[in-house]
Order: sequence, then structure tokens, then C-alpha cells
Amino acid sequence: MEKKTVVLGVIGSDVHAVGNTILDYSLTNAGFNVVNIGVLSSQEDFINAAIETNADAIWVSSLYGHGEIDCRGMRENCEEAGLKDILLYVGGNIVVGKQDWDVVHKTFKDMGFDRVYPPGTSVEEGINDMKKDLGIA
Repeated sequence: MEKKTVVLGVIGSDVHAVGNTILDYSLTNAGFNVVNIGVLSSQEDFINAAIETNADAIWVSSLYGHGEIDCRGMRENCEEAGLKDILLYVGGNIVVGKQDWDVVHKTFKDMGFDRVYPPGTSVEEGINDMKKDLGIA
């Protein structure tokens, strides 16, 4: 079976590389083809990498708290670029401060993200979800 491709990176002005490295390692070991675009990545970087690699999913990481701002419009930008069916995942410290998780989750779902993960989510949970979503579980 052909490996599913996921574009992975840290969005915006965020330079937190440790989580990104752990995700890369874990996704690779789980059998995914990982295209890691690294830190300080724009939406355009994610979208261009997804187009170039015919990716099945984009996994956005953010730790510095500005994920809501950085991710706004991502689904629309993907669709405009022809990525109508791409799965969008986001996780980490994606908002500033301690906010009600149900509200944060709804905000990102309303922005078109398929899966939204709070800080401290296990990598395995995300991988299991992705396998389910891609029909390989």
C-alpha cells in the first residue's frame, strides 16, 4: 500500500522545534511519508508543500499561542489552491492564555480544521485519528 503523505510544520512566528521533531519521528515510525517544512512557516508554505507532494493531510503545530490568528483562513486558502479534500490537523498551545477548551475546539472546527488537539495530547492519539480519517486504521 502506498504511504500517505502529511505536511508537518510550525506555523507563524513560532520557533518551537522540539514538538515538531517528535511529531516527525512518530509519524514516520507510524508509516507516514512526512514532509517537514520546519518552523516559522506560513500558510502558503504548508499549502505549496501539500501541492508539490500531493499530500493527504496538513498537520499544523503551534506552541507560542497565536495559532488562532496564524490559522485563520487556512481551509479557504487550501480550497482556493485546489486542496478541497485535504485533512487539516492543528495542535499545541494554539491560543493565548487559559481559555475554555470547548470554545477553542469549536473555533478551530468552525475554521475548517478536521482535528483540533489541546496541549498535552499524545502523539498516538493524533496518529490513530489520522489513520482512521485516511481509512488505514
